[in-house]
Amino acid sequence: MKKLGIVLVMLFGLTAFSQNKNAKASIEVDGVCNMCKERIEKACIRTKGVKSAVWNVETHELKLIYDERKTNLKTINQNIADVGHDTKEIKATDEAYNSVHPCCLYRDDAVKDDHKND
Repeated sequence: MKKLGIVLVMLFGLTAFSQNKNAKASIEVDGVCNMCKERIEKACIRTKGVKSAVWNVETHELKLIYDERKTNLKTINQNIADVGHDTKEIKATDEAYNSVHPCCLYRDDAVKDDHKND
């Protein structure tokens, strides 16, 4: 009986800590145009374990499918910030932000206003 209890605890533990190879997530990422879209999606796809990344220019929503065994949302957020885009979790450094194309400077109100007509 004791062995059965140990086996059940081990099985439950493995199930509780198993990671999803097709995890889905949605995060908000700042940007203003299709060049931003390309940069954001590329940063995600280059992250080992990310299978799909689709960013919506209008809603700023990034939909992801990724392998939790290979990466996590913190790493994905950091890779997006590294190419100059803010997420709710991680803000891009000024250096990374200033490296994006001038039309992609989403923190600038004038740039945001220019893209409202697109």
